[in-house]
Amino acid sequence: MKVLLMLMLASFMTPALAAGNAEAGQQKAAACNACHGATGKASVTLYPNLAGQNADYLQHALQAYKKGERSGGQAEVMKAFVSGLSDEDMADLAAYYQGLKP
Repeated sequence: MKVLLMLMLASFMTPALAAGNAEAGQQKAAACNACHGATGKASVTLYPNLAGQNADYLQHALQAYKKGERSGGQAEVMKAFVSGLSDEDMADLAAYYQGLKP
């Protein structure tokens, strides 16, 4: 019961992420396509598929890369790619990828 209460409280404390514009995200995804594929499906297993991924997860991941909170794998490469993205850009990209068929 304590765990459930803590999870409920944490959900209220988590900042809400802005809903993005998928059409704008498609326009902004050009640099992402090189690794994650034009349809959000990577042709190389080193890179994750983004098509159909939850938008909140993607936004949090992009923010974590930008802040340097993720490490290992391609984290340094991703940090360089997302360093110039605004919160709106991240929301748009997340909305775009969420809308693609997995």
